[in-house]
Amino acid sequence: MSAAHWRRAMNAGAAAVANPVAHVAGATPAGHPVSGGWGIRRRIAAIRPRHLIGLAALLLYPWIATPFFTFQIGGQSLALGLIALSLTFLAGSGGMVSLAQMTVAGIAAYVVAIFGFSAADHISLGWPWWLAASMAVVIATIAATFIGWLSVRTEGIYTIMITLAIGVAFQYLCVQNYSLFNGFQGFQKVEAPVAFGVNWHDATPFYYLALFCALGGYWLVQYVLRAPFGLALQGVRDNPRRMNSLGFDVVAHRVAAYTLAGFLAAVGGVLLVWYDGLVTPGTVGTGALIKILIIAVLGGMRHPLGAFIGAVIYVLLQNFAIDLLGNDYRERFNTVIGGVFLVIVLFSPDGMLGWWVQLRTRFAARRGPGAETRRLPQQQGR
Repeated sequence: MSAAHWRRAMNAGAAAVANPVAHVAGATPAGHPVSGGWGIRRRIAAIRPRHLIGLAALLLYPWIATPFFTFQIGGQSLALGLIALSLTFLAGSGGMVSLAQMTVAGIAAYVVAIFGFSAADHISLGWPWWLAASMAVVIATIAATFIGWLSVRTEGIYTIMITLAIGVAFQYLCVQNYSLFNGFQGFQKVEAPVAFGVNWHDATPFYYLALFCALGGYWLVQYVLRAPFGLALQGVRDNPRRMNSLGFDVVAHRVAAYTLAGFLAAVGGVLLVWYDGLVTPGTVGTGALIKILIIAVLGGMRHPLGAFIGAVIYVLLQNFAIDLLGNDYRERFNTVIGGVFLVIVLFSPDGMLGWWVQLRTRFAARRGPGAETRRLPQQQGR
């Protein structure tokens, strides 16, 4: 957090102590809305040519890529990246490393299968797709809030262990329960809907659906990080005692962060079950929980964009490592991804985007001392 952002958060905290009603309503004591210094003009000014080029490339990608790359690489990376984005938001902005984000996504996937259509028609209720998807997001978000309420009173390794225990417990519940979760078989043929005359399981429509959700989640996180809540959450991450003395409810901010992260993971879970066409206990197994952590670390925990970069790296390795490993692909893939993970952690603790920021800072320093100073405030939240 920059010094200017920190001062705004402290001023907002002082205003909240003086007038808590106005703070809850999202307004200053004078009645003016708090914008956190991120108004429309600043949003427009922050848009740079590289952002427009990147957006254009994402929109044109299905027209130049094969259906395999569009669906298997692009669509899967966006769905996994959205789940990893929920973890980067919690860990990077809130200082809370949760291993239960894939559990939240799995809850959403199971709810879609239970309330919608699947091969296990003796369990699935056959509700319309939009109602089943809405119920999935709501129930999974509520579950994430409950997980947050259980874990926010701990820190560090204890938070990791609590969320891991919740994830493992949910996996065993899915394996042992046949009346609701259909046991180890799970739910097969959970098809993406056919709506508005479009089959959303086709490569190009699914890619654009996942892209729309991913861009929406990324914009939401960027907006929240610059809003008073996001600044206060970063203050809670850095110094919870000081924020508490300023009148901020530390526990409430952390639980709210889990709620927002759960919403992102729930949307990613709906996309993932439509991508795979199934959900089983393996979807929420220990390997899946660790996979989301690896994706977030590969891209960079402190950067929302890092979640999607890490997802692309992971999916590419998952699909093309077989060309290097041959017949021993399944046995050695974990070794390959572990080696890549180890290299990145050793040489860039902030992931791939950490490397990029270091290179850009060095380049700016060579151009002159003023260039580096001018660019540093713009790196916040990137």
